[in-house]
Amino acid sequence: MSNLLANATSPYLLQHADNPVHWHEWNDESIAKAKDEDKPIFLSIGYAACHWCHVMAHESFENEETAAIMNEHFINIKVDREERPDIDSIYMKAVVALTHQGGWPMSVFLTPDLHPFYGGTYFPPEPRYQMPSFPQLLLGIAASWSDDRKNIDLAGEQLTAQLQTEAGMTSNQKSITPELVQTARERLTEVYDWQDGGWGAAPKFPQAMTIDFLLRETEAHAEKSPALHALDAMARGGIYDVVGGGFARYSTDAKWFLPHFEKMAYDNALLARAYLHAWQITEKPHYRQICEETLRFFSREMRDEQGGFYSSLDADSEGVEGKFYVWTKEELESVLKDDYTLFEAAYGITAQGNWEGKIVLQRTLDDKTLAARFALAPEEIPTKLAKCHQDLLVVRDKRIRPGTDDKVLTEWNG
Repeated sequence: MSNLLANATSPYLLQHADNPVHWHEWNDESIAKAKDEDKPIFLSIGYAACHWCHVMAHESFENEETAAIMNEHFINIKVDREERPDIDSIYMKAVVALTHQGGWPMSVFLTPDLHPFYGGTYFPPEPRYQMPSFPQLLLGIAASWSDDRKNIDLAGEQLTAQLQTEAGMTSNQKSITPELVQTARERLTEVYDWQDGGWGAAPKFPQAMTIDFLLRETEAHAEKSPALHALDAMARGGIYDVVGGGFARYSTDAKWFLPHFEKMAYDNALLARAYLHAWQITEKPHYRQICEETLRFFSREMRDEQGGFYSSLDADSEGVEGKFYVWTKEELESVLKDDYTLFEAAYGITAQGNWEGKIVLQRTLDDKTLAARFALAPEEIPTKLAKCHQDLLVVRDKRIRPGTDDKVLTEWNG
C-alpha cells in the first residue's frame, strides 16, 4: 500500500501526495478497505490556503514515525473541504458536538460504517496546549479500538443519531417573519463589539453576510450603525491588504490587527458587495474605494484565463506565514522616499515593527488628523496614500508569491 493522492485533482490533496502516510481519497474503495480490514478511518479535512493545515502536515504527516503509526492502525483519508463541502459539513457538526469548537485542519476518527466517535482540529506533535501529542492520540485510539470496540461503536452510533435528530429539527424550522428579522437585528446590535468592531472575540471573522443583512435594514441609516462601524474597523485593520486590496480570512486578535494571511474568494466577493452597499447607502467615497480595490485584487490575482475565479491564496510563502505581505521600516523608507514621512504617520511605523520584528500595515491616523499634521487638505490624503500603496505593490509583486489554489468552484462563481 502507498500514498494514492498523486492523481488527485485538488491542489490541497496534491500537497500531501509525497507524504509517507498512505493517504486515500474519499471513495467507495477506501471505505470498503476500512470494512474489509476492520480498521478505523482517520479523516483529515482541510484546504490549500490553510496555515495550520500546513503546520500539522509538516509536523506529523511528513514524519516517518507518525506516518508508520497511521499506516499500521488506520485507513487514512484526505478530503479537500472545498471539493467536498458535504463531507466537511457533516463531520464539522460532529467535531463541534464533541469539542464545542471547530476549524481546520479537521481531524476525525470514524468507524468503517462512517460513524464519528472522536475528533478535533489541529493536534501537536508533542503534548501542549492542554492536548496530547498526535502520536499519543493515535496509539490511544488504536488501543481502544482493540480493547474497547463495543463502546467505540456505541459512541459512534449515539453521535450519529444525535446529528440526525438535529438535522431533522433544522429542516422543520418555521418561515422567516418580520418579527424574527426585527429580533435578529436587535440581538446583533446588543452583542456588537463597539470598542473594536465586529462580533465575538478572537479569532474574529468578517461576518460579511451579517453586515449586509444589517445594511439592508433601516439600521444602516441610524446614528450608530454596527454594520458601518464594522466595515470601518476592518478597513483600518491589518486584515485588509492596503497595498494590493482584498481581505484576509480572519483576524487572530479582536482588534482586526493581525490577520491569518490567506485570502478566500468567497470572503472577498461578499465583502466587496458589503462595501458597495455601504457606499450606495451613505455615498461616502472610502466605502467605494475599498470595494474597487478588492475587485481589482480579484481581477489581478484570482482570475482564471477562462474567466472564472480561483478559490484562494495561501497564507504562507517560502514556508513562512505572511512573508509576502509584511515589511521592515528600511524597506518602506527605500521604496517611498519623500512620501515615507506621511506614510509612517498614517500607519504608525516603528523600527521594531509590530509583529515578530516585521510590520503589518494597520491604519492608525485618519485623513483629517494627517491633513492637520502635514498642513494638507483632507481630500489630498487618499491620493497621496494611494500613490504609496501603488509604489509598494510594484515592489511586492517581485517577491515569491503565496501558492494559489486554482480550483474554479461553481458554487463560489455562481
